[in-house]
Amino acid sequence: MEKKKRIVIALGGNALGNTLPEQMAAVKITARAIVDLIQEGCEVVVAHGNGPQVGMINNAMIALTHEDEKQPNTPLSVCVAMSQAYIGYDLQNALREELFNRGIHDIPVATMITQVRVDADDPAFETPSKPIGKFLSKEEADVMAEKYDYIMKEDAGRGYRRVVASPKPQEIVEIGTIRTMVDSGDLVIACGGGGIPVMRQGNHLKGASAVIDKDFASALLAKELDADFLIILTAVEKVALNYGKPDEKWLDDVTVEEAKQYVEEGHFAPGSMLPKVQAALDFAESKPGRQSLITLLEKAKDGILGETGTRIHL
Repeated sequence: MEKKKRIVIALGGNALGNTLPEQMAAVKITARAIVDLIQEGCEVVVAHGNGPQVGMINNAMIALTHEDEKQPNTPLSVCVAMSQAYIGYDLQNALREELFNRGIHDIPVATMITQVRVDADDPAFETPSKPIGKFLSKEEADVMAEKYDYIMKEDAGRGYRRVVASPKPQEIVEIGTIRTMVDSGDLVIACGGGGIPVMRQGNHLKGASAVIDKDFASALLAKELDADFLIILTAVEKVALNYGKPDEKWLDDVTVEEAKQYVEEGHFAPGSMLPKVQAALDFAESKPGRQSLITLLEKAKDGILGETGTRIHL
């Protein structure tokens, strides 16, 4: 019997909607695309972002401190943990339902609350850049900065947002458990929102005020699980050079060397396509035979069959 292809899928937080009702509708579409891959004979592990969701939870927790003076502010690491659980709950139920609808009853679905270790001396802590939460006026931003010691930055003329550090993932704390579950045939949702950022202090893991990029965390997860494929899902079917310009060029099949050159030439926007390409590169060059694919959710199955998407390989 041929060994199943092992695939790690990185879902964007925006693929999950911005509100609870939006999320419940979005996960149904997501579940269909994932179960399509399972029916193609793939072993699938799901990771996901949480940009809109962690911001929403963070704001709700701040609102609570305004209502009750005795209520301390909730650390960002705890907000990430909350987002993992509530996204996982919706996602695992949608996946279970979709599997059952197709007569597949022998694949358990589970969400692993995952901690990811980061380095305390990661330079990202010196230059927080990842925006979370909602847009605020200058006055509101000043209050937040004063009251909570938040770093607030003006965001593309749309107002002010809190920015947090986005350190590189170093180690997935629960990897042993995730590996055991995947090896026994479970459909696992892990590293939600890039993982709960923690720093090691002796035997203690302390939550860090940061959000880890989910694409980098997914690449690390894929390497640790010895996956064949990393699929990074995004809002476009393929990666483009000169995106949105007259000489725009869509990329199909790219070697690691070519992709590195495109990155150096500055073709990809920081904060959007750049981390996706960097994470895809990181996985593809980690071992011969490993491939990364960047495409749309609905096209994931076609991408695995080599029919669309941008494929990066050695």
